[in-house]
Amino acid sequence: MKQNMYIKGVGMTKFDYSQKYWWQFAYEAAVDALKDAKLGISQIDAIVFTGMSSAAGGEHQTHKVSFLSGLFKTNVPIIEVPSVCGGGGVALWTALHLEGFKNILVLAGEKLVDNKSEIVVDYILSAAERVMEQTEGMLFPVQNALIWQQYVKKYGGSMDDLSLIAFKNHTNAALNPNAYFYNRPMDLEKVKNSPVVSSPLRLMDCSLSINGGAAAVVSIEPSDIEVIGSGFVTDYILTFERDDITHFKATKLAAKAAYTQAGITPKDVNVAEVHDAFTSVELISYEDLGFAEEGKGGELIRSGKINLKGEMPVNTSGGLKAKGHPISATGLAQVFEIVNQLRGKCGERQVSNPKIGLTHNIGGAGGSVTVHIFKKI
Repeated sequence: MKQNMYIKGVGMTKFDYSQKYWWQFAYEAAVDALKDAKLGISQIDAIVFTGMSSAAGGEHQTHKVSFLSGLFKTNVPIIEVPSVCGGGGVALWTALHLEGFKNILVLAGEKLVDNKSEIVVDYILSAAERVMEQTEGMLFPVQNALIWQQYVKKYGGSMDDLSLIAFKNHTNAALNPNAYFYNRPMDLEKVKNSPVVSSPLRLMDCSLSINGGAAAVVSIEPSDIEVIGSGFVTDYILTFERDDITHFKATKLAAKAAYTQAGITPKDVNVAEVHDAFTSVELISYEDLGFAEEGKGGELIRSGKINLKGEMPVNTSGGLKAKGHPISATGLAQVFEIVNQLRGKCGERQVSNPKIGLTHNIGGAGGSVTVHIFKKI
């Protein structure tokens, strides 16, 4: 970012399995964000959209920028920035780095779950390497299970720690009206005894595929929320080509860039939304983001520091695990949560007087990562 940038408004739909079109999710979230920003669509100078191609179902709309032009009745530049699970964060990063625009609408709408499971799973797998890895059975749960196995071998690690992460996120989601698991807290023993998906990861270690939309209005005009740090890094799609598969280099580098730009350290963060596609990813991300030393992520979850009433709550929304993970909309849903936490608008799950919040959004298995830092003015 070459100038100060602010968040004027945020919007989000409920994450669910309703079979609305992708554009309905995007439109509802955008309308809410515009209302929150107290702006009309005529005051938006550019739009950045992120989404998958909705090819799993019957929509098959790839010229989405033109579709959105008709939907919003606008002729401003509309840029589509797909980056699979990290699309929301990359769309925000793109908007923050555009020059010559006053107000930019960043949005996502995803109708991910709209077909038989094997078709949707195949669709999701396009976020990973298709030839060398997946022909050997390297699905996302398998890939992350192998990463976790290597982490345990190197540092030690407990499935009980991962269960505590799932339990924490479900507890938080039960207080979030937009989360799929709203008003449905999960028992810790049920988490620990859920079916094995890819050993040792269980069903309750895996995030929830869902439908939904989210949006934010970015502006050069000052508001109550300033974006003080923005980092974006990519890494090799083949995990076995990386120097260290127990951590995500892209997260470390994106976090370093964001902290440097913001002029803060990890200790200054009051609340964070971390990309918990799998509970193991959340634990490893504690370390990659600087919240814990390498190999000490388990100690952090056991300490209670990152629980809702702790010193630095993580995933107050319920995270991808229990709020839901509609792929491209996830990163902007994280922004929705952090902005509302900083504004004191999160009701029963409100953190006590936060000043600085962080969002961490991953595409694939650490293939593209954004870290954004927000400050209450």
